[in-house]
Amino acid sequence: KHLEDMDVTHLEPLPGEWDSDLDSFQKLLVLRCLRADWLTHGLQDFVASQLGQNFIEPQVPTHIEVMKFSKKMSTISLGQGQGPSAEAMMHSAMEKGQWVFFQNCHLVHRDFRLWLTSLPSNKFPVSILQNGSKMTIEPPRGIKANLLRTYASLTDDFIISCTKVPVEKKHMFSIRPNFVFLCCEKLPNSQIILILFSFFSLFLSVQVLKYTAGEINYGGCVTDNWDRRCILNYCPELFPPQSHNSAQSCVLLCLCNLIFVQGYLTYFRGLPIKDWPEIFGLHVNANISFAQNEIFALLGTLVKLQPRAAASGGKSRDEVLYYNSFVSKHSKNAPLYHSHRYNKLLSVISRSLSDLVKPLKGLVVMSSELELMSNSLFINAVPELWKAKAYPSLKPLASWVSDLVQRISFLQNWISDGIPAVFWISGCFFPQAFLTGTLQNFARSSSVSIDINAFDFKVMKEVVAELTERPDIGCFIHGLYLEGARWDAETGQLAESRPKELYTEMAVIWMVPVPNRKPPQSGIYVCPIYKTLTRAGTLSTTGHSTNYVTAVELPTDRTQGHWIKQGMALICALDY
Repeated sequence: KHLEDMDVTHLEPLPGEWDSDLDSFQKLLVLRCLRADWLTHGLQDFVASQLGQNFIEPQVPTHIEVMKFSKKMSTISLGQGQGPSAEAMMHSAMEKGQWVFFQNCHLVHRDFRLWLTSLPSNKFPVSILQNGSKMTIEPPRGIKANLLRTYASLTDDFIISCTKVPVEKKHMFSIRPNFVFLCCEKLPNSQIILILFSFFSLFLSVQVLKYTAGEINYGGCVTDNWDRRCILNYCPELFPPQSHNSAQSCVLLCLCNLIFVQGYLTYFRGLPIKDWPEIFGLHVNANISFAQNEIFALLGTLVKLQPRAAASGGKSRDEVLYYNSFVSKHSKNAPLYHSHRYNKLLSVISRSLSDLVKPLKGLVVMSSELELMSNSLFINAVPELWKAKAYPSLKPLASWVSDLVQRISFLQNWISDGIPAVFWISGCFFPQAFLTGTLQNFARSSSVSIDINAFDFKVMKEVVAELTERPDIGCFIHGLYLEGARWDAETGQLAESRPKELYTEMAVIWMVPVPNRKPPQSGIYVCPIYKTLTRAGTLSTTGHSTNYVTAVELPTDRTQGHWIKQGMALICALDY
């Protein structure tokens, strides 16, 4: 309990003989069980002690300067109308013995030596990868790495050429890269665009920066309105007016008298590797969520790389798969019901498990589809074959099966016992359709057009067990989880999250259809509802997002900007 409550668990000694009897790697295993969110820091310390501190410090790419590429290399970004220019540059480089750097290129001529940049893509020609020299540059992580990489490519003349007054110049060279870092962490695919913009921002006024950053440049790269709302919320603080001298929102405001690149780089190297969430207005729990997601992704990759051979005395991989398939097939107590989508999912699960047993027995040859399925089952992951017919979920296989059984039980009770007083909205395969159906029922009963109806929201004081009757209009929903905040039942409004409490259960919400409703302008937070914690999805054939459900208005005594920074949202299903 003492280790679990510590803020720096990876540095604390283990109790009793454990600290002396276990080596450094074995202590990492204990840390994984007690505080997985600190395992990344423990791994950093382990690598630093075994290989050296340089292996965990952000490295600035210097191959261009070392090999004098800048004097003999030409660069062009491919796009519409750039073909003739790229071809002319290529012919010129052939005659002069220079190098050509084509950016954003997905198809090149095989007879020439080119520098190519591309996102990871399965469409990239394999022959080029096999015959060329490959270099992978990971995007910088954190303020320190982003600032080092940004300023390493600048020159003293470039910094001196900025004619801004000292106060505004301080903001230009300290807060702007912070904004770039925020957007890069949120939108990694737009990283190149954002970093280039940070250079040009040195010569723009504050008002122009606010508009171009929030409304045009970054807003143009963002297709999700909620992400755009987040970006616009950060603009007033990260792009303050010239008279703004407060250092509360950023730790980099002391850079006001530096005029040489080396001075900036020296200061940046002294920054901590770990970024504290308070710098960006986030809750301390944001560190735990980020660290858990990071380490679980790493451990998931390690699990996929584990050997398939059985250890001495253990069961083979095929034996484990056969046992799991047999158990999953014969322990399924899901009743049949009239939900078409769930029936299709159950049919796929049943058929695929039956097909998997045959190759495990040696009766037929295992297909590539079944092999991928067996790999997923072996590492406790939901097979892609099932995901294609299932609802969005981030749960591992064991939790996913339990959740599926609960969903089927909910629908079966709905069918056998009648309409429930409170709906478990997380159990709906397609929650958007359920909410639309509620508005349609109200429109029919009231003889009004459905287009003029919208939901009003009332958070109930009663718990689910106390609500035994359905409301006259609308519906009660439950099963949502709050991330970035908690619901205070005593005050009837949002409150700050408790330390180490990442998710809390939301109270019952009454969805009340109202014709020609005008939403309140203050005292509420417009909170989006997502099906999973990823908070991202794609548009389906119905025109709805595969992850976003709707938005509800929750009472609060804080500004909307405060909860936007906290990353506050309602989630239908967690990842465990």
